[in-house]
Parts: sequence; structure tokens; C-alpha cells
Amino acid sequence: MGDLLLVRHGETEWSRSGQHTSWTDLPLTQRGEEQAKSLTPLLAARTFALVLTSPLGRAVRTAELAGLSGAATDPDLHEWYYGAYEGVTTAETHRTRPDWDLWTDGAPPGPDGQPGESPEQVGERADRVLSRVAPVLPEGDVLLVAHGHFLRVLTARRLGLPPSGGRLFRLETGTLSRLSTEHGWPVVAEWNARA
Repeated sequence: MGDLLLVRHGETEWSRSGQHTSWTDLPLTQRGEEQAKSLTPLLAARTFALVLTSPLGRAVRTAELAGLSGAATDPDLHEWYYGAYEGVTTAETHRTRPDWDLWTDGAPPGPDGQPGESPEQVGERADRVLSRVAPVLPEGDVLLVAHGHFLRVLTARRLGLPPSGGRLFRLETGTLSRLSTEHGWPVVAEWNARA
């Protein structure tokens, strides 16, 4: 049985400032590009049965800079749709909604038809990704290049937790994490690894 490897894209201006970033497709900062390149030695010794990326440029670019070729994009790997909170920090949201919590409340729809998502909706997308990779894992490792909140939800779902369990897994930009199995159970084998 292969491992499920997770790469969070490199730093962007908004990931550095803490602004929620879903459909706004910001480029990697110089530091983000360096983070992506630094993943190369962690990935070079592995052969992947499947590599998938989010369709957003910051994830695709991270995969390219990390030396991954042949990656397919999967729209289900898109970051949590933050709706009205796109470009807004949690601290700014708390000024008008002091009790708001992304992990329980989700995000309301935004202007111009930009969707918001509940934790359960993000969990449904994560479950679809996990269903897609399940038949491939017996053949070898699978690598997903995507976004912080989405990968945290996916990790929770892989471990049998509700989507809100993603709050337990802080995930840094430009890092590699590995979900494996032990005695048939999914486990976190490595988290936030850097070269």
C-alpha cells in the first residue's frame, strides 16, 4: 500500500498576511518559489503512481518548481471557497462576527456569485478526492499539491474525523506531509517536512 503525500503550495502574499485566498489566484512570492524548489530532494527519490494538483496557478507552479511532471489537475483540490471572506483575515472577520469559526460556521457566499462553503461541503470534495486515489494507492504513492485548509480537511477525512477535525492539523506553506497506514489504520507519518 502506498502513502498519500500532501504538498501545500509555496507562500503567496496573502498566505503570508493571513488573508483567506480561494479563487484569487495569486502568484508565489520569491520565498514561495524557493520553498517549492526546496521540496525537490524530498520528492526526488520517490516514484508516484499518481500526481494531482489543484487547478490554481500557485499549486501548479509549486508542482513544477518541485520537479514534478505529469501532474493532472483536479477541481476538487481547489481551496475552501471563502465567499464573502475572500481576502479578509480572521481578525478582520471577528470585528463583525466575534464568535465566527471557519471550522464550524464555514463561509457565506460573496459578491458576484462567489460561493462560500461549509465544512461539510469541503469534506464532500475531500471524500471525492480520497475515493479517486483509493484504487491507485495499492500501486504506489500518490501526491496531492493543493491548499492549506483543503488539505487539512482531507487529512481529517482520511483519518476518519469530521471535516472540522482539520483544525487539529496546522499546515505550513511549502511543506510535505505524509499519510500512511499502521496495522491497517490510516495515520499521520510525517507533517510539515522541509528539506
